[in-house]
Amino acid sequence: MGDVAAARAAVADTFRAEWATVVAYLIRVVGDWDLAEECAQDAFTKAWERWPADGVPTSPTAWLKTTARNRAYDRLRRASVGQTKLKELTVTTPPADIQEPDQSGVGDDRLRLMFTCCHPALPVEAHVALTLRTLAGLTTAEIARAFLVSEETMAKRLVRAKHKIQDAAIPYRVPPAHQLLERLTGVLAVIYGLFNEGYGASGGADLIRRSLCDEAIRLGRLLVELMPDEPEARGLLSVMLLHNARRAARLDSDGDLVTLEDQDRRLWDRTAIDEGCAVLDQAIRLRLPGPYQLLAAIAACHATAPSSEETDWIEISALYGRLEEINPSPVVALNRAVAVAMADGPSVGLSLIDEIERSGALRGYYLLPATRADLLRRLGRGSAARAAYQEALGLAPTDAERRYLTRRLTDVSEDP
Repeated sequence: MGDVAAARAAVADTFRAEWATVVAYLIRVVGDWDLAEECAQDAFTKAWERWPADGVPTSPTAWLKTTARNRAYDRLRRASVGQTKLKELTVTTPPADIQEPDQSGVGDDRLRLMFTCCHPALPVEAHVALTLRTLAGLTTAEIARAFLVSEETMAKRLVRAKHKIQDAAIPYRVPPAHQLLERLTGVLAVIYGLFNEGYGASGGADLIRRSLCDEAIRLGRLLVELMPDEPEARGLLSVMLLHNARRAARLDSDGDLVTLEDQDRRLWDRTAIDEGCAVLDQAIRLRLPGPYQLLAAIAACHATAPSSEETDWIEISALYGRLEEINPSPVVALNRAVAVAMADGPSVGLSLIDEIERSGALRGYYLLPATRADLLRRLGRGSAARAAYQEALGLAPTDAERRYLTRRLTDVSEDP
């Protein structure tokens, strides 16, 4: 019984570590994203059945690649594609355990997959969504929430992106080193998306998915090593380190959300904060500002403030204003409204919230009514605050956030 448990634990561990590698290999082999994912899943299912009886292979990844590739060939034999395509694939595809020559300098399999998928022929949003599906195993619903669109809309975008990949015959290989820069924007967005899903999950019982945070930071470090002269790579690593340094204080002992102003700053990781600030200083010295460096500067303002009351909200609101100029988005506008409210008063921030609501850009995003509720509470408008908290409660994606909003709702009294 112990051998069965150990073998299935090995399947689970390999799934977490190698799913992306197996899928990337199959995509290159068959040129079909959906078929690759289906055959990879079939291979892991077969491993779940076979490894307890046959033993864990010496090279689990090679076993999975070979099994998945054979499954793909079987599917192609039965499909209308016919023998011609199968023969072409057989001739051009190397065995699963043979590495192809690499001229990119990207040694890590997951980072290689990111550069492979972030082809400049695809819109950034499309390859970020596709890569998050493959790397993080996120569902279409989770990706949709991250992009602030409906699940149906995201499903259509994913299908269109896959069709474009096939129709344009976009190759699944890492470009040579001199072409990496044209894919950097997409890779940065994928790593940051991976981190954000870990730091604030888009759904489910757990607000924080630590393994995703850790993996994103690991990839960020590798990216800086690969491209040391790219300031935005350092900016991304800095912002992730600075946010992650506060992770231990974000939930209390019951797993409930603790807001930034109420966090016990003694729990913050000062070593990580020092590193994040040092990495940001290195990025700034390269004299090419960008959005990730601005996000890191904002995070540094929070991380280095001795207390919530001593936070430099004037500086933060100015940084958000600059970020909105160079990288406008409704979420940035919302964050700027919060900073302005803290710097200039809740009524000023509330007027900015009204503008965002009128635009309809964040309809269904729970932090919009939650922010409105907090500003109304600060202004002493209890009834309006309660209504906004109730709206936010109906939209909140995680249990921890719903519990937090419920407590806030309980604490706010109706107007006399």
